[in-house]
Parts: sequence; structure tokens; C-alpha cells
Amino acid sequence: MAAKLRKGDKVVVLAGKDKGKEGTITSVDPKAGKAVVDGVNIAIRHTRQSQTSQGGRLPKALPIDLSNLALLDKSGKATRVGFRMEGDKKVRYAKTTGDVIDA
Repeated sequence: MAAKLRKGDKVVVLAGKDKGKEGTITSVDPKAGKAVVDGVNIAIRHTRQSQTSQGGRLPKALPIDLSNLALLDKSGKATRVGFRMEGDKKVRYAKTTGDVIDA
């Protein structure tokens, strides 16, 4: 199935402890149906000091389910994503405005 949300997309969280927060997708795991969004679903990870890194309590963004994310359109509102053919190319578009997301 084609990816409705991809790396680099601006998204808003629809549900959970971070509801309403916005961020950019840094990575997507389509098999698990999860994505890592910077600034969202942050947990503190305790790491041991090594020769290269300081260690201590480091904040880390954990994966969030794709069903809890919605793409932001040009006006900054949450929108669903659809697919349509333009010529011989399949493109994503915002359902609220009809604008093509990426050409």
C-alpha cells in the first residue's frame, strides 16, 4: 500500500499525551505502522557514559502510531491524504483543499 505519510512531512498529533503537538517526521516504519516525529512522544533514556558520549538522562523521541498522526496542509490544518493520477503519475493530495502535496 502506498505511504500516506512520509519522511519530512509536517504532521499534527490527533490522540494521546501529545495531542495537538506538531512536528516533522524523521523516520517511518511501514511494517509496524509507526513513525518517529521530532518533539513528540519524548521519553528519558538513561545512558552510561562512554569515551565518545557524556551519558546521563537523554531525551529520545519514540515511535508513535500512524493512525494518531494527520498531515498539515498549507493553511496549517489537519487533513487526510488521498491519491489521484495526474497524467501518468500517481500523486498525494490534501482532501480538505485538493492541493497536491508533492509534485
